[in-house]
Amino acid sequence: MSNNEGPVAVVGAGIIGTTIAYELRRRGREVVLIERHLDGKGASYGNMASIAVTEFLPASRPSVWAQMPKWLLDPQGPVRIRPSYMPKLTPWFLRFLEASRPSRVKELEAAGARLCSRVYEDLMPLLNAAGLTHMLSEEGCLSLYADEDEFRADREHIEVLERFGFRHQVLGGDAIRDLEPALAPKIAKAVLFPDNRSIVDPYRLLLNLREKFLVLGGRIEQGEVAGFEHGDRINTVRLADGRSIDTSDIVLCAGAYTGKLSRLLGEPIPLETERGYHTQIMAPGITMRHSIIWPARAFMVTPIAGGIRVGGTVEMAGLDAAPDYRRAKVLVKRAQEALPSLRADEPAEWMGHRPALPDTVPIIGPSAKHRGVYYATGHGHLGLTYAATTARLIGDLVKRVQPPIDLKPYRVERF
Repeated sequence: MSNNEGPVAVVGAGIIGTTIAYELRRRGREVVLIERHLDGKGASYGNMASIAVTEFLPASRPSVWAQMPKWLLDPQGPVRIRPSYMPKLTPWFLRFLEASRPSRVKELEAAGARLCSRVYEDLMPLLNAAGLTHMLSEEGCLSLYADEDEFRADREHIEVLERFGFRHQVLGGDAIRDLEPALAPKIAKAVLFPDNRSIVDPYRLLLNLREKFLVLGGRIEQGEVAGFEHGDRINTVRLADGRSIDTSDIVLCAGAYTGKLSRLLGEPIPLETERGYHTQIMAPGITMRHSIIWPARAFMVTPIAGGIRVGGTVEMAGLDAAPDYRRAKVLVKRAQEALPSLRADEPAEWMGHRPALPDTVPIIGPSAKHRGVYYATGHGHLGLTYAATTARLIGDLVKRVQPPIDLKPYRVERF
């Protein structure tokens, strides 16, 4: 480390921030990880544990828009907008609409595929270095279809994967239940995504990476960022309790809360929260090897942490509204359509905030206004998937090394 390098302040200790902090510390930088709530019970706790390399399609594509009115009119539909929040959400939705132009959708697909295509190239070295390869499952994910109509409705997804070379295998009949005997006979077709493996316990992964970071000499400070001070570059992070942390570089990766931090720097970004729900069932009465998704029913089930987790859905209601756990209960009922023997006694329900940008592609790169400030946010449903790759890219930028891919599609100034 050169004598003029101060610490890197990484703001946000979810899976993105913790992985970045660990990566930078591995590369020899002094790092302080700043987090409001060190319990780690945010989106990195409640995700569906999937390394979902096939799930990069932009949510703004026209086929989604075509279904949106039906979804919004259905109180149990996969997308719910609280009416009181709609006025605040309108500017974000206008950007979402702009991202649905066919030419723009093609660009966004390519940007997502570029990140997903190198996920394991970055993830495996990171897990190896941390001694955590045992936390990655060997099994993939099954996408389920009750009939040919459902399969055709999802054909756009399959065609995009074929275009970018992602592996998949179409299965029917007994071959499906050979892989997962608990699945209902009504599931007539499935697609196996062998590379959509799972983390066996995403919360434990987060805590283990945090511990590895500390063992390497990293530092953690609990506190809420209230502001920044700078001369020709940002050099101080001010916390709400009056403490100050001197720094030479800052990485803003506080998930859905990053928008508040960017506004403090005069660099607003259109970051919303997609509120997601899950139900953790520790005595489900069945066993599963693969995770499953059922596109037509908009849910996912994954074996996690010694039990089974049912999750999915999108609720747009901001950061402060109380949870509506009816959303979680609907998902369990739908999961029982696919898994008739699934029991849901004494479930543990959770709600958390995914950081959502209107074009579905994360911001990974330097600030357009302040030297030494970097963003790593807006990963949506793919925070766990993109964590190691984001850490690699931010590590290169902070260390002034040429990143292995062009970061123009992920720049903050695209908004």
